[in-house]
Amino acid sequence: MDRDELILREYELYTQQKENFIDRNFKTNKFYMAAILVLIFALIYTGNVVFLTKISATLVFALLGVSVSALWWMNVDSYNTLIKIKFANVIEPIEEKLPVKPFTDEYAGISEFRNKKVFMFSDIQKLIAAGSALFFFAVCISEFAPLFMAVINKVMSFKCGI
Repeated sequence: MDRDELILREYELYTQQKENFIDRNFKTNKFYMAAILVLIFALIYTGNVVFLTKISATLVFALLGVSVSALWWMNVDSYNTLIKIKFANVIEPIEEKLPVKPFTDEYAGISEFRNKKVFMFSDIQKLIAAGSALFFFAVCISEFAPLFMAVINKVMSFKCGI
């Protein structure tokens, strides 16, 4: 096998590995979507369940929802960073040794398209993650408000001697 064939083989292997990485990214996003939906259903069906003294299942699931949403955002961001590194630091330098540069050309086209301020799939994923985090955060606030007011009432009644 001569040097050009070896370069082409390495290129093929690496691009296949990159595609497998992207497939893993999609599977991970499916997991987060399912987790968010499960938490929403848990919020709906366990609204009257109370743990300990005043901590409701709604509060617990809402806090989990905020956490899962934040993890999803970070995961989307890290996958995007790793994919960009795979292109810029590995695939593009290998393509410099090949007669054609399909991924370099593709990336240039995506960059040009992205400059038009069009949402990409990762932007939509982040938007859903942020939206779900805001939803779960609002539920947390609605659950914390009565607990907070109860504490304030106890403090005020203690200070007033009631």
